[in-house]
Amino acid sequence: MAAFASSIGTTLAQDSLTALLLPFWQLVIGGLVLLAVVASVRRLARRGPSRMTTGLLVTASAIIGLAVLGMLLQ
Repeated sequence: MAAFASSIGTTLAQDSLTALLLPFWQLVIGGLVLLAVVASVRRLARRGPSRMTTGLLVTASAIIGLAVLGMLLQ
């Protein structure tokens, strides 16, 4: 019985540690995504206005599509 209680305590401790680290990993992932977006927008802007317009339209369509998909699956 003591081994069972010990495993529950270990699981709770691991879950607590993961919960504490979760916001940190979200910030790291968000920072990397932001870095990728800035790099791609900069490269797209150097290619000229016509490609910039097309790129923005494709990006906006993807964002709207993901938002709609997220709402439908919720």
